[in-house]
Amino acid sequence: MQWSETNYAGWGRALWAQGSLARPENRDGLAGAASEGPAIGNRRSYGDACLNTGRRAIDMTRLDRFVNFNEDTGKLTVEAGLTLGEIARIMAPRGWLPAVMPGTGFATVGGAIANDVHGKNHHNAGSFGQHVAALTLINAAGETRITPKGKPKLFKATVGGLGQTGVISKAELQLTKCKGDIVTVTERRAENLEDFLRVMDASDATYSVGWIDATARGDTLGRGILEEAETGAGLVPAPKASKKVPLDAPGFSLSSPVVKLFNAAYFRRVPEIGRSVVKPINEFFFPLDRIHDWNRLYGKRGFHQFQCVVPLGEAEALRDMLLRISDSRRASPLAVLKRMGPGRAGYMSFPMEGYTLAVDFPNRDGIDRLIRSLEDITAAAGGRIYLAKDSLSSKDRVRAMYPEFETWAKEVAKVDPKGIYKTDLIRRLGLRN
Repeated sequence: MQWSETNYAGWGRALWAQGSLARPENRDGLAGAASEGPAIGNRRSYGDACLNTGRRAIDMTRLDRFVNFNEDTGKLTVEAGLTLGEIARIMAPRGWLPAVMPGTGFATVGGAIANDVHGKNHHNAGSFGQHVAALTLINAAGETRITPKGKPKLFKATVGGLGQTGVISKAELQLTKCKGDIVTVTERRAENLEDFLRVMDASDATYSVGWIDATARGDTLGRGILEEAETGAGLVPAPKASKKVPLDAPGFSLSSPVVKLFNAAYFRRVPEIGRSVVKPINEFFFPLDRIHDWNRLYGKRGFHQFQCVVPLGEAEALRDMLLRISDSRRASPLAVLKRMGPGRAGYMSFPMEGYTLAVDFPNRDGIDRLIRSLEDITAAAGGRIYLAKDSLSSKDRVRAMYPEFETWAKEVAKVDPKGIYKTDLIRRLGLRN
């Protein structure tokens, strides 16, 4: 297996690594490399979950084949490097979709399992790992097929386990029925946070997601737009042309006045009475994917994303966070609010029943203090932060947020006693001895 010295980053581009990467073409190549280091995919996690400074890592993106599909049951077997967007593109016209899809179609199946990702339907469908019927894992013990019932502890340590139990080579996914490859989306304004939570809690839509104006203040604090959607059949609207950000944007492009003006215009694009629109599936589920390299809009220093979840009864914590963010004048236009259900598949899975808030911040001086203050509010509310997005948190903070951490750590130590699969995030947060 050929290893190439590479300088690479997570999606936020605030943290980088210099290390050796291999890109196996097939199972034999993967088997030869799996004892050398952790697997990584398209590096859509934002911080250092996908980085391994000074060490080796396996780029899984060439292992992206469909293996088998049962048209009657919707059971799909794929290699771990296949992206969720490609599955949706191929399967939606046949009446099937991945049961859970995150905000980017460039996430790989292996990455979706390792982070137990959630989507716009978490309130009723749970997390990605809950729809994994089986997975194949390669580690020091060889190649093992794991199911939730056959090896429940190892399964729960792997799903949401940040790649620490070995290399996921393929997975059997239970797809969900869809009506076609379009979605009907209803958009409505929410005038403040209380209004937002009220309409979101009352929603019975299959998919829902909210955009928050993180610059709003006073009586409009927490205003935004709620999108509710259902799949459908019919003529697919012409897709919008893809765009590419060719270079790193200058710092003033996301200055406070620019963001405030953009957010005000974005809020007003939806009429006061709301509206319904029809979109191709990818434009609803993966709205930013058509802007290739959109992370370059944050400039050379990149950005950090803060994402937390707090229990349903802790809405005041959301208010405190939004007030702190708006006062800081540091937010970007990308801020998302969703309702989550209780579904989670692994010991270290992020979801819990409550509200999840995600906000991007340009990587500027002092932003670490702001994000840590948001973590303080999250911790006090009994919530947790999302490790797939984290780049700044600390050891003591994360362990306290994840009550099954010790169980996970013991299971990981059994299958990887030499620490082959540690990454920069694992070392930074001290998640393994």
